[in-house]
Amino acid sequence: MSFSSKTKNMLSRLDIENTCCARAELAALIRMSGTIQLTGRGNINIKFSTENAAIARRIFSLIKKLYNSQIEVMVRKNKQLKKNNNYLMIIHDSKSVNDILKDTGLFDKDKNKLLDISYKAPKDIIRKKCCKRSYIRGAFLGGGSLSDPEKTYHLEFVTHDKEFAEDLSSIINSFDLNSKIVVRKDYYVVYIKEGEQIVDLLNIIEAHNSLLELENIRVVKGIRNDINRLVNCETANLSKTINAAIRQVENIKYIENTIGIEKLPINLQELANLRLYYKESSLKELGNMLSTPLGKSGVNHRLRKIEKIAQNLKQKERNGNGSKSSRGKE
Repeated sequence: MSFSSKTKNMLSRLDIENTCCARAELAALIRMSGTIQLTGRGNINIKFSTENAAIARRIFSLIKKLYNSQIEVMVRKNKQLKKNNNYLMIIHDSKSVNDILKDTGLFDKDKNKLLDISYKAPKDIIRKKCCKRSYIRGAFLGGGSLSDPEKTYHLEFVTHDKEFAEDLSSIINSFDLNSKIVVRKDYYVVYIKEGEQIVDLLNIIEAHNSLLELENIRVVKGIRNDINRLVNCETANLSKTINAAIRQVENIKYIENTIGIEKLPINLQELANLRLYYKESSLKELGNMLSTPLGKSGVNHRLRKIEKIAQNLKQKERNGNGSKSSRGKE
């Protein structure tokens, strides 16, 4: 089961306490996963469709609590994914349908036209903070998804209506979050990508188990990233030290093969011989081996002098070869 499905299953099992919060949750659910159907003789049905059995039970419980209406429930095999069931819940009773449409703000009371449907967030339903939480929870159950936090941090709500998306984003952001909207094909997607903000949103909709699991994953990933950065830093430093040691040995051998190490100043001779003999030693270790111990900076200073001498010898050799070549042409 995906992380998103586990979160929805857990949310679907929360107790339905306050009537106002139940109505706010249903208002979001009907906008996300509900359909209004015209039938014969001017009757209207409300149909909910979901592939999640827990969400189907949640919708059933909300309608029973608020309206005690008869609900027809059907289970069908998904045509595309034969393994999954599709749960259909249909409300036929005209009075219950009208009450639901009015109470959830879908029916514009002022215009008094049943087919004039409004997908805007009903302000009279989400005045309280607890009702805003329930509205966001209903939107997540109806059309939200949460990526596996092991791979990436991404939470989104997908809707076909621009007004609903804008209102939902505004409600989410009223909790000091930073949700954004993007258009994907013919849908509007309200999304959050930051791990910390997703944790806050899960807390808002009371998905506490998923919140704790996500926090644990974030901590482990943080530690893993810190270790990787430390290892990479150590590897880079080690590589830098090894390359420097190889260059120093090459310079000393070049001096040895040209003028000889004994031509170097006494203080440089001792260090050059130590470097040739202890090729893998650090600057600190080399400094401790000297007759008069030196720190890392002092050792590094002498090795730079040796490198400069080697460079001068190489330059003289190049100049000498160039002169011989010129004389040969004359």
